Formats: sequence, structure tokens, C-alpha cells
Amino acid sequence: MTRQFIQHGLDQMPLIAETVISYGHAHKVWIFTGDIGSGKTTLIRAICQKLGVTDPVTSPTFSLVNTYSGQKGNIHHFDWYRIRQPGEALEVGWEDYLDSDDLLLVEWPEKISALLPDALMLVRISGEGGENRSYTIELI
Repeated sequence: MTRQFIQHGLDQMPLIAETVISYGHAHKVWIFTGDIGSGKTTLIRAICQKLGVTDPVTSPTFSLVNTYSGQKGNIHHFDWYRIRQPGEALEVGWEDYLDSDDLLLVEWPEKISALLPDALMLVRISGEGGENRSYTIELI
């Protein structure tokens, strides 16, 4: 199942977050792809807010993972941009996170493609010029 829609500015982010949540409810791993600055963290921040996270949601670029408490449990936000090889994700405990019942939101999943589960939701973000973005959601 694939769905695509276009954002016309940041004011649409809450609606986009709700749409992503509605598609991803059956999956625990949601991966986000897009160029640097495409808005992956911005979308994840909006998703976390919709899921009841009250703590600040920031990019885990240097920590590699941030954990937040949501209304229905923990949410782990990964940013694999800085890792050089998939084994670094294992050192952070990636397999333990996969074994949990928690929601996993992953930026730069291509860095650990061999470690991803078979069932996941993919959100592709591409620029449309200015603040506009194109979002494609695919359930795998």
C-alpha cells in the first residue's frame, strides 16, 4: 500500500503526522528517508507530539538514539547518519530495541539496511521547492 501527498508549508505538519500514524499503526519500525534538511526530524517531532510526547524532541545525530515516553509506551528515535558500519548500531543495542514492544523511528535507515526487519513502514520525503515536500508512505 502506498500513499503520496504534498505539504504546502510547515502548517500542514500536524496533518501529515496524523496520516503517517494512521498508516503505521500495525508496524513498530518506521523508517524515514530524504536528503539532509528534508524534514525527517521535523516530521518525527510532529509524530511524537501527536503520540503524547511532552519532552522536547531533538535530533539524536550525536547520541544516535533518543527515547521519549508517549501515551502508549516508549518511542525510540534513531539517527544513523554518523555511523560508518551497521555493527555500530548493534553496539547501541539495536537488536534489543527490535525485541521490545516499543515504537522505533529511524532516520538514515540505509546505513543499517541489513539489520532492518522485514515488516516496516517507509516514509520518503523529497523536496518540492521552498518549504513544500512530497511524502510517500509504503508498508513493507
